[in-house]
Amino acid sequence: MDSNPCCAFLEILLAIVLPPLGVFLYYGCCSLEFCICLLLTILGYVPGIIYAIYVLVAADRHSRRNYYEPLA
Repeated sequence: MDSNPCCAFLEILLAIVLPPLGVFLYYGCCSLEFCICLLLTILGYVPGIIYAIYVLVAADRHSRRNYYEPLA
């Protein structure tokens, strides 16, 4: 998604409601971030939320964009 504040707010809001969805919108399906978020959400809802918000907010958004290759 874009990096404008409106899209970032929507990603964070979706990360709180359904953590893998917020990560999916930014990183796409089958990325390492999405798989970790999905696993943490299955194991516990709160760890999934914490990880999703960390990945969307605290992680450097521009340098990690193409660092990982898709799994499939």
